[in-house]
Amino acid sequence: MILDRFRLDDKVVIVTGAGRGIGAAIARTYAEVGANVVLAARTESQLEEVAADIRASGGEALVIPCDVSELDVLDHLVDRTVEAFGGVDVVVNNAGGSMPKALLDTSVRAFEKAFHFNVTTAFRLTQLAVPHMLGREGASVVNISSAIGRMSDRGFAAYGTAKGALTHLTRLLAADLAPRVRVNGIAVGSVATSALQVVLDSEEIHDEMVARTPLRRLGDPTDIAAAALWLASPAGSWVTGKIIEVDGGLESPNLAMGLPDL
Repeated sequence: MILDRFRLDDKVVIVTGAGRGIGAAIARTYAEVGANVVLAARTESQLEEVAADIRASGGEALVIPCDVSELDVLDHLVDRTVEAFGGVDVVVNNAGGSMPKALLDTSVRAFEKAFHFNVTTAFRLTQLAVPHMLGREGASVVNISSAIGRMSDRGFAAYGTAKGALTHLTRLLAADLAPRVRVNGIAVGSVATSALQVVLDSEEIHDEMVARTPLRRLGDPTDIAAAALWLASPAGSWVTGKIIEVDGGLESPNLAMGLPDL
């Protein structure tokens, strides 16, 4: 059965930023198809809520509250995972983000912080996990990038550059780790999560974003989770080094930031 190729039975998966939004949706989806899921994020209460859902459905979930931007905690995250489940099969580097800001108001510190949070953390967690993945069939890394990593718009010098770097890091890691570990990414469009709530509270802005999206709706976290499942599962076993664009058909930004000319 083709659906059997989307199973992750007994696979061990680390998902960062798993407390809400896309990360939570990916964690729940992976657990639904049989994975043991390790949930990492800063807010323990959110992680426990996701874990409770997974356990209520008969799945296994391990909660590890941590701030992945503090690189020292990543050793602990991997060590706890291996201690609990014996290894690592899949890493989902989902944690990331940065608020848009006018170029001349973007400090060097903010620029470097965006790069660290979106790129360095994914690099380091992958590097630490790989030794525990090499002997396991179907090992895979999924990086959550962004459409702004390939498009241009004002206000995104920090975040867009970081996601562009994560996109290319995905390709480079795939080359380094082939054929034993597959590495792919998802370039995410506008997804209705709490991270976007600051703009979605405006009906006018919401309607503008929908109108400028070819499929005429914003994404749902499960749209991203479905793509992440394909990439991590045996169904995607002949795919590596690729960036899958899950963005409603966007070829240009769907929200004008309104930043004036200099």
